[in-house]
Amino acid sequence: MPVDDTDRRLLRHLQADPEQTIATLADRAGLSEAGCARRLDRLRARGVLKGRQAVIDWRRLGWAVEVSLRLTLDKTDPRAFDDLIAAARQVPEVLEIQTFLGRVDVRLGVIARDLAHYQELYRDRILTLPHIADIEALMHIADIKQGEALPL
Repeated sequence: MPVDDTDRRLLRHLQADPEQTIATLADRAGLSEAGCARRLDRLRARGVLKGRQAVIDWRRLGWAVEVSLRLTLDKTDPRAFDDLIAAARQVPEVLEIQTFLGRVDVRLGVIARDLAHYQELYRDRILTLPHIADIEALMHIADIKQGEALPL
């Protein structure tokens, strides 16, 4: 079943204020509370809504450095992707792992407390990851646009 205009309206209001009550959301979307709850359940069951999460500002917890590492793998081993991903998952400071088609194979989003911690992390944990042929490090400077609402 495709997402209809009512679902889109509901999602727009939910995106604008994810913490609002079902009653408020239903009122804003022009639905009854029961109808709103049913639609939300249906959207969750279909995987459109993936759940709720706490968004923690890691910078306020003392993590000051963010680096995006673009990795090119030595793909002569057919397990290169799987081995690298399994090893990267074991590094707590790796917050994101993304795979790509193209010149870059994998991107790791990494945080560190400061530059000294990043240098230690890079030398002791990142460079020891398997199958890396090349690394490009991009130091994060500023967020310009992040977490914006979908155009529903």
